[in-house]
Amino acid sequence: MALFSNLSERLNHIFSKLTNRGKLTELEIKQAMREIRVALLEADVNFMVVKDFINKVSEKAVGEQVMESLTPGQQVIKIVRDELVELLGSTNSKLGISSNLPTVILMCGLQGAGKTTMCGKLAYHLKSTGKKPLLVACDIVRPAAINQLQVVGKNAGVPVFEKGTQKTLKTALEAIDYAKANMLDTVIIDTAGRLHINEELMDELKEIKEATKPTEILLTVDAMTGQDAVNVAKSFNDDLDITGVILTKLDGDTRGGAALSIKAVTGKPIKFCGVGEKIGDLEPFYPDRFASRILGMGDVLSLIEKAQSAIEEKELQKLQKNLRENTFTLEDYLAQFDNLDKMGDVNELLQMLPSKLTGKMKLGNTKIDADEMRHNKAIIQSMTKYERLHPEILKASHKKRIANGSGTSIQQVNALLKQFTQTKELMKQFNGKNRGRFGF
Repeated sequence: MALFSNLSERLNHIFSKLTNRGKLTELEIKQAMREIRVALLEADVNFMVVKDFINKVSEKAVGEQVMESLTPGQQVIKIVRDELVELLGSTNSKLGISSNLPTVILMCGLQGAGKTTMCGKLAYHLKSTGKKPLLVACDIVRPAAINQLQVVGKNAGVPVFEKGTQKTLKTALEAIDYAKANMLDTVIIDTAGRLHINEELMDELKEIKEATKPTEILLTVDAMTGQDAVNVAKSFNDDLDITGVILTKLDGDTRGGAALSIKAVTGKPIKFCGVGEKIGDLEPFYPDRFASRILGMGDVLSLIEKAQSAIEEKELQKLQKNLRENTFTLEDYLAQFDNLDKMGDVNELLQMLPSKLTGKMKLGNTKIDADEMRHNKAIIQSMTKYERLHPEILKASHKKRIANGSGTSIQQVNALLKQFTQTKELMKQFNGKNRGRFGF
């Protein structure tokens, strides 16, 4: 995840020094704690949160069990990971379901945080789990907000209830009646955001909360605003007693301190995180997986879930068979391009793998865009069937013919073949003896 790339690099550098030393002295551990403290502060994590975190880790890291361990460096890393998980909320916090349907979800946040878009993403997510959601347009302040909700509702395949600029409370109550009459089990209310927190905003939200008795009050927070995001979350929580937070723009290039601070400051869990611009780019928040990704241990479970949602069962079984038998070919690779496109950005997916596997691969900030995907498909389609099954036979003359046939260059053909080799090697490491041995 691009969000934590800098923090991950810093922490991995610190950990590499610990694991390379064998036995550790108390002084070395304290030095490592100082470096971790600086790394967290530079990632814009709340100062008091960092102080408490370092105190807890230090107390456990200089314990007798660690100091006398054969692998003290790895013990320290485990302690850091465990405390990170605790800091982020320990376990995945699921959405509540009302005993009297429909379940009402009140969405709130500042203007520009992506709240209306997040309403659509949440509706799409709930629909994919078998729910029947209804989006409700209660933002009558921002120009075109109702139209925006209708657009995201259409993208999500979910109905939108709107009554123009009539009183928002009346619209919310009528929407609940509409949901009951039409057997819709979840009502998602999009409320007005403001450029800053003010009494007018809070009074309107309190009024809707009192009348609709929502099961969930979810605050949408822009992760790229850093500590401001934490302050916003605290203010909304003080006034509304929110039930959870949705972090947007976790795919952005930011330091990420908000994600590590919000739970500790508000006491309320992060329930979802937005990881892209597509309607399906919303993930349930798992503290343990998130912590592993921060520490470069990967998030293979989330990667598997993405694959399962994108790939047909029969196709998945064929892929697994090819991996077991080490017969993954360019024909299989061609078939996976469409699946990769459904799953999202390739570099984002690779960052879900443990850094031990991807450390030798220069991912950088390069993204495989739609044009590159089309070029790669054209290159493979310009090969003969035998060449796809046996790419090792490709000589300069073959590559020239393939480049001409696909409208690409020999350099692009070579790049595709190198990418295929790296992918095949990466997949091979998940198979057989190495499976289950990733991480620390």
